[in-house]
Amino acid sequence: MQERQSRESGRKAPAAATLPEGFRLLPGFLDRQAQKDLLEEIRAVVAVAPLFTPAMPRTGTPFSVRMTNCGALGWVSDRAGYRYQPEHPLTGEPWPAMPPRLLDLWRQLTPEAPPPEACLVNFYGPKARMGLHQDRDEATFEAPVISVSLGATALFRIGGRSRKDPTRSLRLASGDVVVLGGAARLAYHGIDRLLPGTSTLVRGDGRINLTLRRVTPA
Repeated sequence: MQERQSRESGRKAPAAATLPEGFRLLPGFLDRQAQKDLLEEIRAVVAVAPLFTPAMPRTGTPFSVRMTNCGALGWVSDRAGYRYQPEHPLTGEPWPAMPPRLLDLWRQLTPEAPPPEACLVNFYGPKARMGLHQDRDEATFEAPVISVSLGATALFRIGGRSRKDPTRSLRLASGDVVVLGGAARLAYHGIDRLLPGTSTLVRGDGRINLTLRRVTPA
């Protein structure tokens, strides 16, 4: 995997003092070729496990993003609630294996953590967004969540462990990687909007976000 460190990207991560402890932004961590290679692997995942539209548990309101998963477990949401399960909700088939380059990225950024069990694949159209939320449907929070951005630049918002905490905004561009560990593991975060005309990788000015998670205790 061809990667370059944040200092080579021409952009600097925000000062750590302004963000939750354990939050790391690695701008431009994946170079252009690595992004293209990963995108092709995700297309292969989608060919086996098609994108579906999750819905809110109580209301059945559809999300504005479409999603799928790869790995041993996948996150789903419908009227039955938020949960992880081993099969696709529409096809009933097991999720496809996680691409090796994502496992390599996990080992590189969090070598002490047990391996990830789920990779959520969220597809954002130009008008899609994700409200403030915590990633807390896992049975363990011992490992960080690692997030990879491909395609359009997103306006990302992050706060603290209470929904009422002040939030900060920053841009996530294609190839950026975010690590949510420590106190940031349960920080509220979301995507306010995509910036139009910023995708040269994903067709239709779309964005793909990959989030790698450990679900069960090691």
